Amino acid sequence: MENETIMVYCTVPNAKAGQTIAETLVKEHLCACVNCLPGVRSHYIYEGEYCEESEELLLIKSTKALFDRLQARIETLHPYRVPEIIAVDITNANEAYLQWLRSSIL
Repeated sequence: MENETIMVYCTVPNAKAGQTIAETLVKEHLCACVNCLPGVRSHYIYEGEYCEESEELLLIKSTKALFDRLQARIETLHPYRVPEIIAVDITNANEAYLQWLRSSIL
């Protein structure tokens, strides 16, 4: 499990929140890289109300072994009461990239 790689999706309300989370996660070696994608439009139901918001999407590359720590850190930094934190396995990728990813955080 230590070397199994994941990508974590996390939406944030704005670039400032994204920058804070991205910088902290990378500097604390909880992930190798965070891509911050602006211009996301989210539609959802929250507490019984329809919501439509502009958000930024963070694509966080890490490992399964670090997921619990990464999730806990995001939760402490995130401005939302219920942040989106979804991890998916990276099943196929450029092997040189995966080696860099693993070596950046292990």
